[in-house]
Amino acid sequence: MTRILFLILCMGFVAACDSGGGDVLQAPTTGEGTDTDGGTGDGTDDETPISSDRGTPELPPGTTTPTPDTQIVRREALDSDTGGGYATNIEYRNDEGQDEFFVDNIAFDGNNVYTRGDPVNGVAQLGSFAVYEGAETTEDPVTGTTLRTFTYRAIYGRSTSGATEFAIVRSGSYVDYGFGGFVYQRNGFDDDGNAVRLVLPSEGDARFLGDYAGIRVFEGRSGFEFVDGEAEMYVDFKDFNDGQRGVALFVNDRRIYDSNGNDVTIAYLEALNESGGGTSGGLFGNLDSGDDADAPSLIYETDADGNPVLPRIRPVISPDDADANGEIAGEIREVANFDDGSSNETGEGTFYAIMSGENADEVVGVLVMTGDDPRFDGNTYQETGGFIVYRQ
Repeated sequence: MTRILFLILCMGFVAACDSGGGDVLQAPTTGEGTDTDGGTGDGTDDETPISSDRGTPELPPGTTTPTPDTQIVRREALDSDTGGGYATNIEYRNDEGQDEFFVDNIAFDGNNVYTRGDPVNGVAQLGSFAVYEGAETTEDPVTGTTLRTFTYRAIYGRSTSGATEFAIVRSGSYVDYGFGGFVYQRNGFDDDGNAVRLVLPSEGDARFLGDYAGIRVFEGRSGFEFVDGEAEMYVDFKDFNDGQRGVALFVNDRRIYDSNGNDVTIAYLEALNESGGGTSGGLFGNLDSGDDADAPSLIYETDADGNPVLPRIRPVISPDDADANGEIAGEIREVANFDDGSSNETGEGTFYAIMSGENADEVVGVLVMTGDDPRFDGNTYQETGGFIVYRQ
């Protein structure tokens, strides 16, 4: 894989929420002894996506023998073309109040330890999820010379029960998507020390609601952005185990922030409006006098506070989205609609999730979506976001 490294942008930003715990977010992939991830029992993991009765798309690699009553760990598949899946042994550490991450197998991220960023000069929190940053400098242990590092950021989410959690690591120092990874899991025990299991209802429908947060990186330029919003999931338990249409994921009210936490949603939507044939600045009343008044305009949405938001992420409903272990995978689309009845598919991807609880009380998951960035010709974005939703 050929990669062109850009000048490192050491931007202060990011950070924080009161997430407890301290579980290893990715179990060891080698070694002997007790298997900690619900796998084969020899301490090893299958490095390819497992086969399942869930159908397509395939689940990410991780736990090889999942059941409803065991811990399940999933991580991003290794992809040498995009750089995904290289982050390994992702571990949240707070046993001594240090509130930090350890991330292995990523070059030029300092001493592999990620700490919370500056809540004054950056992003203090994305919804209920914490944001962490790799060290901006490191020291040559022989000469003592201070060296600059690449820009890495991580998002960590843990459910209120401690039964589920996720982590995402991405870099903004490449002119393509760069190296990173994600992991999401149903833990073996919750915060109260109770064994975690899943009991799937056999009837009825349910709605789940919770926070969503992600990182956007780009192909064609360096840099990164944050995104947050609200995740909403619907489950038809009557057909959950029968290969029918059991799960639908939506992500609503998404807004984009630059690396310093400045909201850039309006600028993004105005570029999206123009890319679909709309007038320059036409979304928010700043029309140029020479614009074509008959050109179609983007139909945009707002959140409860009246803030403009990105087009909604919607599911592609298909059979076999879920299995009896509570594991889910499905396709998603982002579609921008215009007032002349036309529409543009502005993003597509896949989401993965795991259900947990005696009454299927919560769901943790990650999605990865790509699309064209309307602000820059020839640029594409990759959005990796995590969500934890609770039964309403």
